[in-house]
Amino acid sequence: MNGHRSGKRPWLAAALALLYPGLGHAYLREWLRALTWFALTFATVALALPQSAVPDSGGVSLDAVMSATRALPTEASVAIFVLLVLNTVDAYRLARQESRPEETVVTDGERRCPNCGRETDADLEFCQWCTEPVETGE
Repeated sequence: MNGHRSGKRPWLAAALALLYPGLGHAYLREWLRALTWFALTFATVALALPQSAVPDSGGVSLDAVMSATRALPTEASVAIFVLLVLNTVDAYRLARQESRPEETVVTDGERRCPNCGRETDADLEFCQWCTEPVETGE
């Protein structure tokens, strides 16, 4: 067992987000966030990359990508780098938030499950609805 309630590793989410923006969020099954980061990165590159930096080779190759990278202005490089850092930090924090065990909620003398939110029996050490462990309060 890895000790995380959701089973997702924060460092793996950050590494995937660093590899390609949105990939760490896809690992966490946060589909809208993954799509948003992917679209934001694509839009930033499309807006920041001047037409003069795009090679006229007609195809995508390693040489074409490397020449476009070398022709990238400093402002565009900084914008892409900041976006990459923010994406990575967001994926890591989201994974940490999901992996943190929640506390049992007690309101008006009723004990509620932190996972499903339903009222639980005070004598049980687990939620009878979703079978998640619940603190007994003793």
